[in-house]
Amino acid sequence: MAANSNPIIVVKKIKKGGHGHHGGAWKVAFADFVTAMMAFFLLMWLLESASEEQKRGIAGYFQNPMGASSGMGASSALIDMGGGLDALKVEAGNPNGPPGQPSDASAPGFDPMRALELSPAELLERARASERRKLDQLKLQFESAIEENPELVDLRDQILIDVTGEGLRIQIVDEETRPMFLSGSASLQEYARAILREVAKVVKTVPNRLSVSGHTDRAGLDRADGYSNWELSADRANAARRELLRAGIQDAKIARVVGLGSSALFDRRHPTSPVNRRITIVLLSQARERELAEGGAPLS
Repeated sequence: MAANSNPIIVVKKIKKGGHGHHGGAWKVAFADFVTAMMAFFLLMWLLESASEEQKRGIAGYFQNPMGASSGMGASSALIDMGGGLDALKVEAGNPNGPPGQPSDASAPGFDPMRALELSPAELLERARASERRKLDQLKLQFESAIEENPELVDLRDQILIDVTGEGLRIQIVDEETRPMFLSGSASLQEYARAILREVAKVVKTVPNRLSVSGHTDRAGLDRADGYSNWELSADRANAARRELLRAGIQDAKIARVVGLGSSALFDRRHPTSPVNRRITIVLLSQARERELAEGGAPLS
């Protein structure tokens, strides 16, 4: 038979397996990695450009987001202890409040990024102004509490409240016919206890710590054992402290108890005036508390 002139052509197709295309999963993973690196370098840049005050505020927020205790956190308390969110509040045109009032984080005029542009001095000044307004609010709250308490209405002339560089100062002074303590002793009269209990009700609502100081007039004590106005003023300050504790104030809230004798007279022109015999309770400002913690100047 003759050979076939048209040979059969066989095409062999080989399918490669096991090392083919993997799809686009690697692209997603790589994109996540790039995004994470970008966020990391952005964070590093922000931390480098932030002031020390802002860094403390950020750190405080992560340590205590709800501001449940004193110290740095997202504090919404009447008087701020340096909360992270409150430290970033700025006076940024709050249309829902009076001019000059700081807007809070939820107000339309609040711009958190604007706070990062403030210098440390500007941020500190704004924080002090905000704290001063809160102290003024607390002063009004305390004055209202006195007016609403029948036990204290007749004693309001003996309760002096003002805002100083140290904080909210509450001074309970003697009257000639109505002294807080028995003469020459640290025994509190009942109406003085009522005043201190009312003080405790108000200061329990804020995280700020207290200083308690005792004062006497210039009249000396004629005692053979050498007991002087220095000891008497210190004993009276401690008597007031114990009454505050009985009214529910935590001992840790007391920052300092001092007896100043007659060294800081209220009425210098009349050194033996009854108003010089007084107990001074200061709800410490944030700056003053830091000074005390760092061993700053003694209270006046």
